[in-house]
Amino acid sequence: MIPISDNIRCRSKPIINYWLIGINLAVFLWELKLEFSGQLGYFINSWGVIPAQISGAVTNALFFNSAAWIIVIWRLFSLLFGIFLHGSFSQILGNLLFLWVFGKTVENILGHRRYLGFYLAAGVMIGVLQILAEPNLTVPLIGANGAIAAILGAYIIKFPKAKIDTVLPLIILYIPIELPAFFYIFWWFVQQLFYGIGSLNIPPVGVNQSGVVFLGQVVGLLIGAAFMRLKR
Repeated sequence: MIPISDNIRCRSKPIINYWLIGINLAVFLWELKLEFSGQLGYFINSWGVIPAQISGAVTNALFFNSAAWIIVIWRLFSLLFGIFLHGSFSQILGNLLFLWVFGKTVENILGHRRYLGFYLAAGVMIGVLQILAEPNLTVPLIGANGAIAAILGAYIIKFPKAKIDTVLPLIILYIPIELPAFFYIFWWFVQQLFYGIGSLNIPPVGVNQSGVVFLGQVVGLLIGAAFMRLKR
């Protein structure tokens, strides 16, 4: 299922959504360049969210060396930057497609600045949750999945009866259909199973190899839904 658009009319241009899509694409193109030059593994392991590194840095700063807070601050920056990193073509395409369809409408409801804050805050909160859930994990966790799951949760609460224009690919045929927005909660999790397709070469151990990633998607939906409920 490929979502194309919804039936909600926006009053203003989703400028922030356009910028987020553009930045994600630009960073992914940079990743491709680094992969070609053999530097992508170092880059992802330096800027992706690695729970063991962050939890270790915080422990060291709290109990052993107060000067280590400088390292903690640098490591915590990965919580923000990691939102814009992706590990495969299927992950970047799937995430940006959902961002395109659902993000523009949520931005229209929240306004530009609040939407940007919501997107970034949701992504960082998911990263913190992942660190707390698996503090010894040494594999980088990257991607906008948590932030976009929050956008989907907010959308469903605000527009539970919205219809999504969808393309159903059948081998060489593409059939246009209309599906309820609620269907895409289910489809969001289904498409996560295919995010390994077109994976980039990220040595030494790849990325996102943990069940905590799935947990982050669930919590992202709940964060978005709760936010929109409280806003009402």
